Amino acid sequence: MTRKTRRNPKQARAQATVDAILAATFELLETEGEARLTTNRIAERAGVSIGTLYQYFKNRDAILTAMGERQAEALRQKVTEIVLAAPGQDTIRTIVQAVMSGIDGSPETRIVLMDALFRTHGEAIMIQHHAAFVESIRVRSDLDFVLGRESAFVLTHAVVCLLRAAAAEPELELDPVALEDELVLLIGSYMTGLAARAEKLAG
Repeated sequence: MTRKTRRNPKQARAQATVDAILAATFELLETEGEARLTTNRIAERAGVSIGTLYQYFKNRDAILTAMGERQAEALRQKVTEIVLAAPGQDTIRTIVQAVMSGIDGSPETRIVLMDALFRTHGEAIMIQHHAAFVESIRVRSDLDFVLGRESAFVLTHAVVCLLRAAAAEPELELDPVALEDELVLLIGSYMTGLAARAEKLAG
């Protein structure tokens, strides 16, 4: 007889507490900004004691990192699903749109979460998501021409790094619609070039 695996009440309460802390942090970032974000204010907004908060997170940076990791993982899965469905120019725009909107919140909140990830993991965070993305699309034989180490690196880093730079330079007042078009052109042209090169080498 197969025994069903259930989350016990203690696990469910723990997850609910973590979710409440992350949700409270997001709300405070959006309404008051990073400068006023403290663990005491987070605990108060989440409805938990400061002692309970520290049971799950050692400091404010740990909370921000957890938020960034959760959103980055959700984004990676979403992009992977798009790529596996059907590659093409329309797919490229869908991916760019997903990445541009993949981290919730204002531009200020997005840069806070990205910075937290880089402070905690360094450039290794890009390597981790790059490796996971490449592994997830390896089953697509028609994408072999983009799976070289260098070309895959360019594809997985270009949009993310450019958007990180755009978020860090709000004074440029970049038009999101125009930026989307430029990113689609960049990635689309690169993939067209990869395909042409692969065809030439095969001939």
